[in-house]
Amino acid sequence: MTSAAVDRPSVDASAPRRGRVLLAAPRGYCAGVDRAVVAVEKALEHYGAPVYVRKEIVHNRHVVETLAARGAVFVDETDEVPEGARLVFSAHGVSPAVRSAADARGLQTIDATCPLVTKVHKEAVRFAADDMDILLIGHDGHEEVEGTQGEAPEHIQVVNSPDAVDDIEVRDPERVVWISQTTLSVDETMETVRRLREKFPHLQDPPSDDICYATQNRQVAVKKMAPACDVVITVGSLNSSNSVRLVEVALDAGARTSYRIDRADELDPAWLEGAATVGVTSGASVPEVLVDELLARLAGLGFGDVEEVRTATEDLMFSLPRELRTDLRAAGAPDARPRREGRRSLDVQPV
Repeated sequence: MTSAAVDRPSVDASAPRRGRVLLAAPRGYCAGVDRAVVAVEKALEHYGAPVYVRKEIVHNRHVVETLAARGAVFVDETDEVPEGARLVFSAHGVSPAVRSAADARGLQTIDATCPLVTKVHKEAVRFAADDMDILLIGHDGHEEVEGTQGEAPEHIQVVNSPDAVDDIEVRDPERVVWISQTTLSVDETMETVRRLREKFPHLQDPPSDDICYATQNRQVAVKKMAPACDVVITVGSLNSSNSVRLVEVALDAGARTSYRIDRADELDPAWLEGAATVGVTSGASVPEVLVDELLARLAGLGFGDVEEVRTATEDLMFSLPRELRTDLRAAGAPDARPRREGRRSLDVQPV
């Protein structure tokens, strides 16, 4: 773990100095989210509006509202999309049934599924081909889980939590394997695996860790930061699994209190009463501008000294979806790659 002081936010001389902010790093956009958001932006630029998107492209209200204002149309299912129109699949992935429904309507699809989610899909297909019982650790109803389960519905059972293990039955206890949703709490997932292995001693592991690098990195950073924090504030939407997990991880790691907000104006000043150190992090679908807004708000409340606590450096990038790359190149457009969202100056003004 490394800690580094950053430029202190500019504050009014009259603003009381109440405490400091520990800013977790890594935080915010992961490579899969970056790729998906840029895919919609480039599709709008190249094809023009409307571009339809099945479900939320990523689980962040600000991102969805911003793209909608540019001409993206978010729908729940393919039958809401005009025949022959262009449709982007979200970062969370879709089942084969959804792909077939899109093909039946003649939709021109762009697959923005995170490559790490695609990896889990391929694992499910391979294990099903071997006729194994597959225990998918994840949250029932989450789009990623629905997509993965749809790859092999006759072989997959969803395990929602460690306590759900008691209800799991399999055909052959010697031919069972576990896989997982990519955005879970690492600790809770390992506890679920432990209980599954107690019940099924021959339980097989996936060939590699299914919980994505970004989810793990953000949880590790919060674990390092939280013991020194009176309050930890996670920026992220309620339907963002990895953001909600960060709130829980902070509490488990020793933070006195832990909250989640979508935007800075949701911060309740009462949360800061008696606090000397406030931790700040953000989920993997959160643009850095929302963190900047929170830092500005905290500066105005007397928490203007910001120290970044870094536990890892991320440089992974994914290429844009193949369908989009092909069309951009055919049009003579320069190769477009997802950007690594810049970390703007933390010299922010209080609000």
